[in-house]
This record gives sequence, C-alpha cells and structure tokens, in this order.
Amino acid sequence: MKKRYGILAVAVILLLALWGVLYQSRKEDGKEEKKSIRIGVTLYRGDDSFINTLRGNIEEQAKEYEKETGIKVVMEIVDAKGNQNTQNSQVDRFISLGYDAICVNIVDRSVASNIIGKAMDADLPVVFFNREPVEEDMRRWEKLYYVGENAKESAVLQGNILVDAYKKDSSSLDLNGDGKVSYVLLEGENSHQDSLIRTEWSIQTLKDGGVPLEKITGGIANWDRSQASAWMEQWLLEYPDEVEVVICNNDDMALGAADALDRKGDLRPVKIVGIDGTPQGLEGLRTGRLFGTVQCDSQEYASVIFKIAAAESLGQKVQEIVKLDRDKYYECSQKALTTH
Repeated sequence: MKKRYGILAVAVILLLALWGVLYQSRKEDGKEEKKSIRIGVTLYRGDDSFINTLRGNIEEQAKEYEKETGIKVVMEIVDAKGNQNTQNSQVDRFISLGYDAICVNIVDRSVASNIIGKAMDADLPVVFFNREPVEEDMRRWEKLYYVGENAKESAVLQGNILVDAYKKDSSSLDLNGDGKVSYVLLEGENSHQDSLIRTEWSIQTLKDGGVPLEKITGGIANWDRSQASAWMEQWLLEYPDEVEVVICNNDDMALGAADALDRKGDLRPVKIVGIDGTPQGLEGLRTGRLFGTVQCDSQEYASVIFKIAAAESLGQKVQEIVKLDRDKYYECSQKALTTH
C-alpha cells in the first residue's frame, strides 16, 4: 500500500511539474490568452482629411475585432498637431502606461530613431503608417512595421488620368489651342517622400504619354486646403486665363484650388486632379469640381494597421495574419477615378 501511494505521489508531482513547464513555456511564447489589448495611436495632424478618415476606420476595425473575438480593445488616439516634440511625449506616455503596441503617423520621418529606440527598450511593437521612416531606421528591429501606399503608383495613376483625357480629346486640356498644356503644381511638404515622388512621377507620366507640357508655376501647400487655395488665388491674378491644368499631391489641395476658381468665377473647364480619394475628394469628383483622383482603399489601410497591432499585442506571428513585403512593409491598393 505504501508503495502504491508513493508511486501516486511521484506521478502527481511529475504532472504538476509538467503543467508548470507547459504554463511557463506558453507564457514565455506570448500565447497565454489575453482578454484585452491596449493600443496607442498618435496622428501627425488630426485635421488632415485622409488621416481623419483613417482614424475613423481604425476605430471601426477595433469595434469589429471586439465583436468577432470577444477580446476587449482599449484604444487611445491622440493628435500631435504637427509637432514632433508633442508626439515624442505622447509615445513616452504610451510606454509608461504599458500599452501592448503603438501606431505612429510620424510628424518628421527623419527623426523616427528616437521613438524606435524607446520602443525597443520597452519591447513595444510599432506600426508606422502613412509617413514612412527611412529604411535604416526600419531595419533596426523586427517589431517595426510600415503601412502605406506606393507613391510612385499613385503618381502614375494620376498622370494617366490626364494622358487618357489628352489622347481622347487634346482640346480638353489645351484650352487655348496653342499646342501646349499649361499647368500649375500644388505640392505637399517640402521634404515628405510621398510629395517628392508624386510630383516627379506624375509629371514624368504625362511626358511619357506624349502630353506637351508647359509649367507655369508651383508652390508648397503642405497638404492643406486653405494654403492651396491662397496659392491658386494668387496665380489666377498673376496668370489670368493661362492655367489649364492643376496637378495636386492630394485631394485637400485640389479642393483648395477649386475653391479659388469658384471665388474668381472662372468658368473655363480647368482640369484639377488630386490623390487620396477622401470622402471630400470623391464628393468634389461627383460634383465636377475635380476632374480626377487616385483612391487609396482606406478600409484596407485601417484594417492592416489594426491587424498588425492586434497580432503583436497578443504575441501572434504577424506574417501568418498579414502578408508583408520584407517582413515589415504593406502597400495598400489604389485605383484611378475620373468624372469621365
């Protein structure tokens, strides 16, 4: 009898030891079931139309995720209002509160190393989006991701909207019939990679498509509708009846140009093209104020941002949930839209 009890005791001890090892292993692998996740999101500027649309879609993704999984999502979204120091402080706060992952729409892509260093020290995964850190920074750690759109693709699609229009009817762009298409250019930020690439490849696509271009002037409007409107108003005074096409790096600036044309009462069919496909841009397209835009799938955009952050929060393998390029990049789909 004593021998039997001894065997049972040893068996119980072995089972308890095995359970302890399995539990610890599961815990270390990050696979211990969590009932809630905490995600911090910091935006470079909340009043940017495209970013504001993304914000709403990310919030919707979190709600859907809660319904589908039963996992509570605590999400805090803050606005850096274009100030990198403010954003750095927001990230510090997320870290101090023990968030599981953060999503960063960085103000200044050239100084991402500061945020990355702090995140690495805290073992806090970071999903950058819309404003891409330099490649050297992105290579520093395996828990860094970037979700955005291919700026060259955006520009080529935008340029082809005008190329197609010119091939169909050259007079639709060459309004005065002088054999040249006279355009003005409204650019985003001076050092923003998307602004630089969109400008270069939109114009190059027009040239490659055989459109005889003549640049009148251009200006930096920082993605902003009111700044673009001010530039356009000035150009309409300086170059009356000369502007035939307005090429804009985003929809907000395109709408700003349309505002200036409306105020002037210019009835010429000046073609204005943008990029992003924001709700405001699509409304401008519907009413004929804009001739074309390139729509980025903001639902897909928000879904991928959230899925990566949620997967990292739960210790899951991101690559099994989202197909990434080079283990950390995701490019959202885009399509050209026009009034014709």
